[in-house]
Amino acid sequence: MDTFLFQATIYLGAAVLAVPIAKRLGLGSVLGYLIAGVLVGPVIEQAGSETQNLQNFAEFGVVMMLFVIGLEMEPRALWAMRHRLIGLGGLQISLTTAVIAGCAILLGLPASVSITIGLVFALSSTAIVLQTLTEKGLMHTSGGRSSFSVLLTQDIAVIPMLALIPLLAVQGYHNEAVSHGEAHAAMSLIEGLPGWGVALVTLSAVAAVILGGHFLTRPLFRFIAGAHLREMFTAATLLLVIGIALLMSLVGLSPALGTFLAGVVLANSEFRHELQSDIEPFKGLLLGLFFITVGAGIDFDMLLENLSTVIGVTLGVMAIKVVVLLALARLFKIRGRDQWLFTLSLAQAGEFGFVLLGFTVQTNVLPLELSSILLLVIALSMLLTPALFILYDLLSKWHQDKDPTREADAIDQQSPIIIAGVGRFGQVVNRLLVMNGLKTTVLDHNIQTIEQQRAFGVKGFYGDPTRPELMHAAGLMQASVLVVAINDPAAAIKLTEHARRERPDLHIIARAHDREGVYRLYQAGADQIVRETFDSSIRAGKYVLKNCGIPAFEVEQSASDFYDLDRDLLKEMANLWDPDVPIAKNKAFIARARELNSQLVISFSQRSLKNGKNEDQSQE
Repeated sequence: MDTFLFQATIYLGAAVLAVPIAKRLGLGSVLGYLIAGVLVGPVIEQAGSETQNLQNFAEFGVVMMLFVIGLEMEPRALWAMRHRLIGLGGLQISLTTAVIAGCAILLGLPASVSITIGLVFALSSTAIVLQTLTEKGLMHTSGGRSSFSVLLTQDIAVIPMLALIPLLAVQGYHNEAVSHGEAHAAMSLIEGLPGWGVALVTLSAVAAVILGGHFLTRPLFRFIAGAHLREMFTAATLLLVIGIALLMSLVGLSPALGTFLAGVVLANSEFRHELQSDIEPFKGLLLGLFFITVGAGIDFDMLLENLSTVIGVTLGVMAIKVVVLLALARLFKIRGRDQWLFTLSLAQAGEFGFVLLGFTVQTNVLPLELSSILLLVIALSMLLTPALFILYDLLSKWHQDKDPTREADAIDQQSPIIIAGVGRFGQVVNRLLVMNGLKTTVLDHNIQTIEQQRAFGVKGFYGDPTRPELMHAAGLMQASVLVVAINDPAAAIKLTEHARRERPDLHIIARAHDREGVYRLYQAGADQIVRETFDSSIRAGKYVLKNCGIPAFEVEQSASDFYDLDRDLLKEMANLWDPDVPIAKNKAFIARARELNSQLVISFSQRSLKNGKNEDQSQE
């Protein structure tokens, strides 16, 4: 226990120092954690027996991360990704495995060993990539969603890989490290069962997660919420995640995959946001601890002895993955900056490679010496991943300067409220709605605006809202309210006309630049129209009235009356306005406007005189 506490103190102390420095230098938190692990590795080297236990504990951060990601996805969105999961993800694994295995055969390794190496290096780092994509606000770009699809496919593929690897065992390999793995092996519900029994138990476990998540968790969390003890809700959340991870382990499935599935099932739950807020601190801390253990686990003695081999294999594997990923990006029409994000983010090996390599040693598929070198290759490639994201940032700026246009994001979320435009007007509307617990789908054609909002945790999608296919992907046919907050008047009118034509029952709230914009939007079919400076002008007028000595109650009443009268006048004037005739030549429009303005002045004057008489009588 003392050794464990000592290591935990060293790890956390290094993280507290290294991560803020890395963030200030623009390197990102992941690289900061990895550097912290490299620095403390020699310090805790003498306590190697506890290091493995701490790393197993830290790997639970990956499990929690996928649970949180599942909470942010709806089953409908996951179904919409099926083509990329099967096509893009499946091709990435197959092609990468084939190319790397072919290169290994050319280097003189046996076919079974080569295929195993190809399977190990076909995987990428779910932990590092998803953490970095989320941190940089790139998760909901087309490249980010494609990367997530491949990573999810890889996590699923680990299951058949674990079944295939024992079939590749080579006679003559007898690793002495097997005994440790057997001693460390967990209980299993499928050990000794026939094939049909294993399939039945496995499917039953998956069904239990889906049905339990749908029917049992809501009554459970309602019961716990009734106790009004926040710590009990947190405990229940941790119990849910840990219990599902345990169940998946007992039936031979990936714990991360099981908790991701549970998160997807709970994505529509009313407790989703609270579940996410409860698990987020544990996820972040354990993920950081996982990255530190990766850095600390690098064997520098072996690295120095085989420096040229490790560096050569690492760069070779990453180069092969880059070529394969670029080809797939072209095939699946991932273009521009998204192409480089997809390619560079997945070019490394992954943490599941550690699991597969340990399993290959236990099953005598790979010799221990070769496995140790491959472990260094995986760790080094993961260590280089933040540098690849820095390279992406440079390429992204180059693409932006060369071609400011880019492909629209893949929209995987449909909400009752669509907000088109999230600039200085739309973002205030969105914040108010979200604070009141409403779900919104935010679109904007300015990538800088979208990325800025993502930096503050606002989920938005890049694309032109006037494109019909984009609005349909955003859920136009199912939405109840559309907020047209676009700064471009012509685009706002175009979107309003299209939305009204497609959805006569849709409630449309539109932003107008001036009175003429109001008239145009009214004729386009908007239900409610807001002049962007109208309310702020009324507030300024109220300040003036108060400064002139008018009582606050009268000021509020006057402002309210003015607002109501002006809104009524606008509706009437909109029917007289003719877009083909300049306002100065529209005699009927001008005559009615003068008449209404005179009535407005008389009405307010009479009310002011009445208020003055009432005040005099009260003083008497």
